[in-house]
Amino acid sequence: MAALQHGMFRMSTRVLIAGCGDVGMRVAHRLLARGDQVWALRRSASEGTGGIQWLRGDLTRPETWRDLPTHIEQLVYMPAPGTRDAQVYRALFVEGLRHLLDALGGAALRRVLLVSSTAVYGEHGEAWVDEETPADPPGFNGEVLLEAERWLATQPVASVVLRLAGLYGPDRLQLIERLRAGGVSAPRQRTHWANRFHVDDAAAAIAHLLAIENPQPLYLGVDDTPLPLDVLYDHLASLLGASLPNEGPAPAGVGSKRLSNARLRASGFVPQWPDARRGYAALLRGEGSD
Repeated sequence: MAALQHGMFRMSTRVLIAGCGDVGMRVAHRLLARGDQVWALRRSASEGTGGIQWLRGDLTRPETWRDLPTHIEQLVYMPAPGTRDAQVYRALFVEGLRHLLDALGGAALRRVLLVSSTAVYGEHGEAWVDEETPADPPGFNGEVLLEAERWLATQPVASVVLRLAGLYGPDRLQLIERLRAGGVSAPRQRTHWANRFHVDDAAAAIAHLLAIENPQPLYLGVDDTPLPLDVLYDHLASLLGASLPNEGPAPAGVGSKRLSNARLRASGFVPQWPDARRGYAALLRGEGSD
């Protein structure tokens, strides 16, 4: 109801999802359910997936794109690099985005949503981090994503950036397996904040930001409840009946920060899983997925 108060596009919209992996598929099904037309571009196309019109192509190689649809009104750009390499990231997020916008042209396109990452923020200790916090990427991935964000903001098309926190959900349970195997440690003498977002909430947030009128240019995609890393890990270990993690260093190259979703909430978005402890518990019960 709150989302409706912010204004929704009423007519069917032609949407292209570039880099349509797990989260992209969840977005696509939400868009189809509300009557949009959805095209999905990725390296290996799928068949027979409920109304999605598949396009095969490599986002780093424009010559592989065939039969791009005309009159695309909204673009969701969310590639998933297969390797942590600076050149790969830049080819996908910067050059790929530039080439795709050129290929689509600007006549019909009225909104681009770039899925970025909270990796653009560095160390902030106990401080809350929101959209007004200056970006200070500690690694090349955040640097490249920030470059893509800034380039997109200069283009003559309305754009929205959604910086996602750490995603979890079905098929994203590596942490659970590591806890079961006793391969996880956590800092206990000094708080290191963990920020999570369920994949279904990430997909819902993307669909929401495509639908509302006059969105802000930047949002953080994260749940309501940042947690000290040891608190999250201890809770999950107790759910599993596993040993509590030993004292150990914080994850390298991430930085401790408490992320706020206040702006996303103010837009009318309500997460289904506001606390990762409940979200993980539902997954362990075989629930928690659309």
